[in-house]
Amino acid sequence: MIAFKDHFSSHAADYAAYRPAYPAALAAWLSSVAPAPTAALDVGCGSGQLSLLLAGHFERVVATDPSARQIDSAIAHPRIDYRVAPAEASGLPNASVDLITAAQAAHWFDLPAFFAEARRLLRPGGVIALISYAGMEGPGEVEAIVERFRLVTLKDHWPPERALVENRYRDIHLPFAAIAPPDFAIEAQWPLAALIGYLDTWSAVRAMERTDGRAAFDAAVAELTRAWGDPADNRTIRWPLTILTGRHS
Repeated sequence: MIAFKDHFSSHAADYAAYRPAYPAALAAWLSSVAPAPTAALDVGCGSGQLSLLLAGHFERVVATDPSARQIDSAIAHPRIDYRVAPAEASGLPNASVDLITAAQAAHWFDLPAFFAEARRLLRPGGVIALISYAGMEGPGEVEAIVERFRLVTLKDHWPPERALVENRYRDIHLPFAAIAPPDFAIEAQWPLAALIGYLDTWSAVRAMERTDGRAAFDAAVAELTRAWGDPADNRTIRWPLTILTGRHS
């Protein structure tokens, strides 16, 4: 099993505060293709962004993350059982869940071990969904500034696993019968401070800080501030989702 690479614990509270919320329609669709609304497992759950949505459709959601700080930052819900555990070893019984999700997380996993765990856990007809997003769509110059920061300034600071996100999980072979998902996207109405907070949750920013400091981040913030206009104005930010979905036989 690959050792846990903890890119997010140091900023777990910011992750909870600034990562955008998944669309409610995504959780509704996932519940519609699952064989029953009994039990879902959200692995690499972070602070529970998707877990909370799933709790509106399933009787029980187990949400796991290897980072105790992420779990500590999660929002409590009576139907969510948060646990510190790796995706590859949930500790749950065989054939005990109807749905397994990994949102913005699967690229960090030991995928062969995770898929073996998923086969063990899923009930017959159970569904697995790997969800991710990379580039954002924003107003005016904002998108170009963020994309230049992400793809050029931070190019050498992203962990190698991030390449799977950038190519929209095309290099991940899902060993389950494919299910074609609808098109989904995250949409947020944000002031400038929320966008800056989101950028500051990126693992590449943490890596850049350790080697080069924050000057490049501050320069990107200055560019965004000039392009945004009134920083209190809400502007529409959009992230198209990549979703790999399959069904266990």
